[in-house]
Amino acid sequence: MMLDLNDIGLFVQVVRFGSFAEAGRHLGIPANTVSRRIQELEDQLGARLMQRSTRKLKLTDAGYELYGNSAAAVDGLHQAGEDLIAGARIPKGLIRVAMPADFFDFYKMEWVADFLAAHPQVRIEFVLSDAMADLIEEGIDVALRSTQTPSPNYVVRKILSRSIGLVASPSYLAARGMPTTLQDLTRHDCLFAPQARDYATWRLQGPDGVEEEVTVTGRVMANTAQAIRKAAIAGLGIALTPILGTADFAAGRLVPVLPHYMRRNLSMSVVYPNRTHLPLAVSAFIDSVVGKMRTEIMSA
Repeated sequence: MMLDLNDIGLFVQVVRFGSFAEAGRHLGIPANTVSRRIQELEDQLGARLMQRSTRKLKLTDAGYELYGNSAAAVDGLHQAGEDLIAGARIPKGLIRVAMPADFFDFYKMEWVADFLAAHPQVRIEFVLSDAMADLIEEGIDVALRSTQTPSPNYVVRKILSRSIGLVASPSYLAARGMPTTLQDLTRHDCLFAPQARDYATWRLQGPDGVEEEVTVTGRVMANTAQAIRKAAIAGLGIALTPILGTADFAAGRLVPVLPHYMRRNLSMSVVYPNRTHLPLAVSAFIDSVVGKMRTEIMSA
């Protein structure tokens, strides 16, 4: 026998309001409908729950037992629903965020502090890796990615376009010399992510807008942009890296190499699994990241 939990909840309300008519008035249900549904519940249970009179209702022993066992559960379900509704209006809960390993090199932790101060019921877990996370499989709410996702199940919100260019440390260039053509890179140590082979093919647009490619090798490989940047600063080779700001240039840690060769329009996007019923905390965080990166980073 499958009981209708709505009828049990209705029974609890009838007991509290003291009559079918009063319960129906508060719930927006006709009194005769309330009476019919309680009778159907009694028929399913095979027990009389209340004695009716023209003035009042009196619970039977079975009615007292059902009310005692179900009233708290009905209240709990009602409160759970109210909490969900409140949560839809106020950002709250844990947000799991997948970001590149070097994310906090260009996104200030103070901006995270500002967001948390504005939303005191929100918690954030950052998963920092250059690996492409499976958002659904890994329980990720939102990710920042440098390329469009191939999955049609994800929503992609473009933040900005950026360029990547060649950089090296002054010490490396002093020891090995400054390349003057793209093909000169074949005689240099270059820094790139490890693959199934010990070389990488870089495709860059030249000053005339035509794409050229060069095959490079090197003695150091790393699977995060931050590690490659640090290796370049340490003088271990020439790196092809995103250009988001000039802090390393201003500090003299890195200098541009072949600055007329760039890979342009590399998109940076916020990616999340579903557009419908997006938790308010996630939506607020996405708006915060997009706003900060479009205004403060691009104006740097």
